[in-house]
Amino acid sequence: MSSSTPSSSAGGVGSADSAAPRRNSKRPKYSKFTQQELPACKPILTPRWVISAFMLVSIVFIPIGVVSLFASRDVVEIIDRYETACVPDGYKNDKVTFIQSNLTKQCNRTLTVKKRMKKPIYVYYQLDNFYQNHRRYVKSRSDSQLKENSSWDDVSSCKPEDMSKDQPIVPCGLIAWSLFNDTYNFSLNDQQLAVNKKGISWKSDRDSKFGKDVFPQNFQNGSLKGGATLNLSIPLSEQEDLIVWMRTAALPTFRKLYGKIEQDLQPNDQIHVTLDNNYNTYSFNGKKKLVLSTTSWLGGKNDFLGIAYLTVGGLCFFLALSFTVVYLVKPRRLGDPSYLSWNRNPGGH
Repeated sequence: MSSSTPSSSAGGVGSADSAAPRRNSKRPKYSKFTQQELPACKPILTPRWVISAFMLVSIVFIPIGVVSLFASRDVVEIIDRYETACVPDGYKNDKVTFIQSNLTKQCNRTLTVKKRMKKPIYVYYQLDNFYQNHRRYVKSRSDSQLKENSSWDDVSSCKPEDMSKDQPIVPCGLIAWSLFNDTYNFSLNDQQLAVNKKGISWKSDRDSKFGKDVFPQNFQNGSLKGGATLNLSIPLSEQEDLIVWMRTAALPTFRKLYGKIEQDLQPNDQIHVTLDNNYNTYSFNGKKKLVLSTTSWLGGKNDFLGIAYLTVGGLCFFLALSFTVVYLVKPRRLGDPSYLSWNRNPGGH
């Protein structure tokens, strides 16, 4: 009786084990990728390698910084801020009233050329404290309407400048409505200085974003005009002032191309500018500047790139020099186990 009990018990356990389902393993399938066993470069950063790397970066970056800085310094710029100077003395304390009145906004300015300016000379207008990157402002446009004549009534994304007198506005939206409308006329030695306004916009914008069969309709017909008007007989693809303005700026201070002067200017030349101060920047404490600038192989005047290269190159050179001094004055054997914490304090304290 007692001898049969263990056997039946053992038999029961064995049958239970065989009947139980096998447990699925969650261990991932073996591969060199999952086990991080792929061939890899594991450099040992010895002092010589670190010093050489820092020195190499400094040797490359410092000359690039010097060349970039000299290229930027070769650019000649004339900047004239005029939004305050072009307000009559009686309205200095109430500029908004002046800009919204029917008084003449014409203003005369004189620019002096200090260094020779080679053609082409780019004419920009600069606005400060104007947030073209505001979310509602950026979204207030209809790209399909700008591109295709068949979508002339697609104004769903253009509010509040979508309709005027129950008719769709073309081009609609806040961006087009606020088109910059100051104008500049230049003269040199009592001779008109021509400004070429062709080719000032991106070719891709003219060809792909603005239709050749799309013409302005019902534009600036509301009670409140935000900016310039458009020629109703010229398609949007040829209205380059609008195309330049519609490419919104990312920062509150920006420049936009107004035109090009295809003539060299000599030192001490006096350029007389007759401008119409129409654009209202006084409501938001904005600034307006007229900029004449040449370019270099690197572009316009911008010292940041050169200074950045010089800063990084100089910092790397300083680190390379510091590590060299430390390596020569107080050298240590590579992989010296005596520097391990448990060797420094054998007692564990």
